[in-house]
Order: sequence, then C-alpha cells, then structure tokens
Amino acid sequence: MGAAGNGRADGARTTPLRVDAQRNLEHVLRAAREVFGELGYGAPMEDVARRARVGVGTVYRRFPSKDVLVRRIAEEETSRLTEQARTALGQEDEPWSALSRFLRTSVASGAGRLLPPQVLRVGSAGSAEPGGPAGGVGSGESVGLAGPVEDARVPQQRTQSGAGELRLVPEEAAGVADDAGAGALLEVVGQLVERARAAGELRADVSVSDVLLVIATAAPSLPDPAQQAAASARLLEILLEGLRSRPA
Repeated sequence: MGAAGNGRADGARTTPLRVDAQRNLEHVLRAAREVFGELGYGAPMEDVARRARVGVGTVYRRFPSKDVLVRRIAEEETSRLTEQARTALGQEDEPWSALSRFLRTSVASGAGRLLPPQVLRVGSAGSAEPGGPAGGVGSGESVGLAGPVEDARVPQQRTQSGAGELRLVPEEAAGVADDAGAGALLEVVGQLVERARAAGELRADVSVSDVLLVIATAAPSLPDPAQQAAASARLLEILLEGLRSRPA
C-alpha cells in the first residue's frame, strides 16, 4: 500500500500541472518577484501569498520552504542578467556602448533588486586594484568569489560579518543562487568591464562589484510606476557619468 502510494505521488510530480495549478504557480512567482523586489528576501511567505491572492498553504505546496522559493527567484534573475550582459557583449562593438547598454537594460528590468547576496557583498573600505583579474576585483573587496572570475567559486556564507563588510541583503538569504549561475554572471560582466577599461572609457578603479552595485541601487522601488521609471533613468545617468573615464 505504501509503495503504491509513493508511486502515485512520484507520478503526480512528473505529470504536467493542471491549468489552475499552473496559473497559481505563475501568480506565486510573479508575486514573489514583486514582494522580494520591494521588501528584500527577508519578506515573509505570507506577504507573497497575499500578493498572489492565494492561501499560504498553496505557496508551501509548490515551495516547501522559503529558501526554495528564494533560490528559484534569485537563480531566475541571475540568469536573466547574465543573458542581458551576453547580449550587450555580442551586439555592441563599442566597449562603452556595450557596458552602458547592459546597465540600462538591467536597471529597466528591475532585476538588480533581486540579485543574490553573494554577488553583492562588498568590502566597504576596499578599492579595486587597477588591472586586477577579470574586471579588477581588488584584494580589499569581495563579491563572493574565492578567486578570479574565471575560477568562480562562491564560498559559503560566513556566520559573522567581517570587519568593514557591508551586507546589502538579509543574512538569511545568503547562498540562494547556485555557484555556476553567479559565476557566469560575474564572468561576463567582468568581460564588459575589462573591455571598457582597456578602451580607456571606464575609470581604472571601477570593478565588477561596482557595476553590480549600480544595477542594484539604480532601480528604486517607488509606488508609482512612472515615477519609478523616471527616477531610475535619472539616477542611472548620474551613475554612468561617475563610472566613465575623463581625459586628464
């Protein structure tokens, strides 16, 4: 009896979702992006359920823990940013145009508010070393890598904050994206940064983590969509001016 029951349960997991179940899943994912984007990954599951207009039990049936839901959202957003960076790298011949296109596209999409923690941990007192590996990740800062971007390996979250470390997201959300996904994002953004720096169009002290911080901070969450779009566009223009190299 138990085996038969398990068989039915396993079979149910491999069959396509019913139309209403699929619709509920889409509502939950959309609501999670909105809620986490507005409140951060520390927002409770009840807020997600309320925004999706479903019971919290429905959310937990699809995602047995909050960590599972957070990981799903973070991985999707990391993948989206990586594709945006690859598109800019492949379609823009001018290094500055490629970097600024990536920044404009990613800020407009709002994905920066959902970046996983390991690519946003930055040493507040650190500065990039000009000519450092794959985008100048300097010794005084951390974007969650154990080594250069080409060797992207995301370490486990430390239990205590290091001296001078600035945490931009809740501690509980650490480690939500897979190592390969975060590493791919850092690698392709590193290529954009290196190209722009080599062309003399990007300040020598700008690092990969600086670029990701621009994405994360240039998309404020405002209640009015028109105001949010205008504020993001204005803030991004100011930040782009700060990133660009100027003749001596």
